[in-house]
Amino acid sequence: MANVATASADAGFTREQEKILSKVMWRIVPFLLLCYIIAYLDRVNVGIASLTMNGDLGISPYEFGWSAGLFFLGYFLAEVPSNLALQAIGARKWIARILITWGVISAATAFVVGPVSFGVMRFLLGLGEAGFTPGVFLYFTYWFPARARGTATAAFLLGIPIANIIGAPISSLLLTIDGVAGLHGWQWLLILEGLPATVLGVVCFFTLTDKPEQAKWLSPEERTWLNGVLAAERQAIAAKHSSRLRDAFLNWRVLTCAAVNFCAIIGSVGLGLWMPQIIKGLGFGVVAVGFIAAVPYICGAITMMLWARLSDKRGERSWFVASGLLLGAVSLVACSYATSSPLVSIVALSGAVIGIMCYQSTFWPIPSSFLTGSAAAGGLAMIVSIGNLGGFVGPYLIGLIKQSTDSFSWALFSVAAFLTLAAILIRVVGISLQRQDGATGGRSTPIASLPKGV
Repeated sequence: MANVATASADAGFTREQEKILSKVMWRIVPFLLLCYIIAYLDRVNVGIASLTMNGDLGISPYEFGWSAGLFFLGYFLAEVPSNLALQAIGARKWIARILITWGVISAATAFVVGPVSFGVMRFLLGLGEAGFTPGVFLYFTYWFPARARGTATAAFLLGIPIANIIGAPISSLLLTIDGVAGLHGWQWLLILEGLPATVLGVVCFFTLTDKPEQAKWLSPEERTWLNGVLAAERQAIAAKHSSRLRDAFLNWRVLTCAAVNFCAIIGSVGLGLWMPQIIKGLGFGVVAVGFIAAVPYICGAITMMLWARLSDKRGERSWFVASGLLLGAVSLVACSYATSSPLVSIVALSGAVIGIMCYQSTFWPIPSSFLTGSAAAGGLAMIVSIGNLGGFVGPYLIGLIKQSTDSFSWALFSVAAFLTLAAILIRVVGISLQRQDGATGGRSTPIASLPKGV
């Protein structure tokens, strides 16, 4: 393991170091990916459930938009406290708690009776699930050096397209079991897709490892190298940026990243929630909608991993993020003009999803490049929580415009404007980091620049 201590300036890591990171990746990321798939299935199934639930419960497009969006209001309120609790209690216990809580609440949503009770359950679900996503991002800073974090993040965020790929068709088929045991199809859908999270919560408690120093599945030499690299990165960040929680909340870059995430999630959640109804409006049946809705996410899943790997290889973030956001914006504008052509509309929707997925896979390493310690726990949580307010605004905005104009065109224009604004803001952050940090500003810290002997 002697040569594990010295990194290659060209590749970033030696072959032995790559093996260590690969071992870490395969040990923790697949399980967290599975958890995220189950978490995101809720956001998929509620959109599919709305195809019949809204009629059964008398919920209008406007009411569905605001009540579904209340999930993100609850998420916003509990996000920062939840991430600070994870830092204090440990990822294993806290993520297990989150999984069990949201599984129970998600299944209980099957028994709502109208827009008010639906909104209440969505709000409670947001409270229960809060902290999972930023908690995982924080957890990755305990395990992955900056130059490997983009790929790990992208692998985790594959849960979004995978949940849509498998969730939309399965959810559509579950709608067809209407009347079994006196329950509607949408009720079975919510129950059967909510309970797996509870099981995963129990598994999480017994399988997840909090920190590298506790990893018995790594050799002492491997633990020493990994801890050394991560400690050196934290020291490098702390030398230029404050690690205090209070300073994270007042950091203009944190606030700007939160604004970027807010604008992007208006597009991500708004489009994801309403896509089944957009596709249905093209003339497709309920089951066909589920299978067609999976197509954009298949394209997004492939592209986001390639985009993240390229970003890691080049050590560049903000240009990759901005490019994805602009692709999403242009595609949504194209979709708004192509409502008379189902094929062109689906291609445009695929372009929008690809752009948003590319944003997701390359954005999160940016704030973790200038946050550490308590500032990372609080700052990442604040970026996610403020961003998730976009998850409330997006569905509400699209529903309101759809009800006012009886068309999705102006709604898609509005979402495209938010994505464009996000692209501009992230470049501002990238340029400022480059000016402060020099040639590597706004990029990942090269391993070769870390202290020797690490």
